[in-house]
Amino acid sequence: MLTMDWSNILSLFGAMLILAAVPSLSVLTVSSKSASGGFIHGFFATLGVVLGDIIFILIALWGLAFLQGAMGDFFVVLKYISGIYLIWLGINTLRAKVNNQNLTKVDAKSLSSSFSAGLLITLADQKAVIFYLGFLPTFVDVNNIAYLDTVVIILTAILTVGGMKLFYAFLAHRSGLLISRKNKRLINYLAGTLMISVGVFLLTSS
Repeated sequence: MLTMDWSNILSLFGAMLILAAVPSLSVLTVSSKSASGGFIHGFFATLGVVLGDIIFILIALWGLAFLQGAMGDFFVVLKYISGIYLIWLGINTLRAKVNNQNLTKVDAKSLSSSFSAGLLITLADQKAVIFYLGFLPTFVDVNNIAYLDTVVIILTAILTVGGMKLFYAFLAHRSGLLISRKNKRLINYLAGTLMISVGVFLLTSS
């Protein structure tokens, strides 16, 4: 049974879409593979990135449910730590310098190497699971998490993260360049503001 309502699902979709658009190492990896090896390599790198995000989402959702039951009141401390972390991450995103650089050429011999690159880049980012630990409880009640909620969240990640990374792959394949400095600043502003808002919500919610 689905416990999330449509407003939560749509809010989660919009938030994840904005965050997926933030220029990052995974974006650079996908774009580089696409620019040097063709769009198909960008596609397989995207598959790796999405798989990495799904793994982190599963850890965050079911890990949170376990932690809340096992840790009791101490779980509140984790919530505050996550809120502070998100605010800090948002401020850093707002202050981040924007570079408009050409993509570096990379070795794109096989589709499996492109897939592995996307997956390993995502899994190597340890702060991603901490981010999801603080981010997802804003949209779903981990006390009453249902399997269908998990499916909906994973599908949302596939559509937003996968869709945005494929968009970058397409741009890189066509032009060999990342997006403009102006657009990067706008994306960073939206993402930073969103992360700060979620962090404040965690710190002030009961």
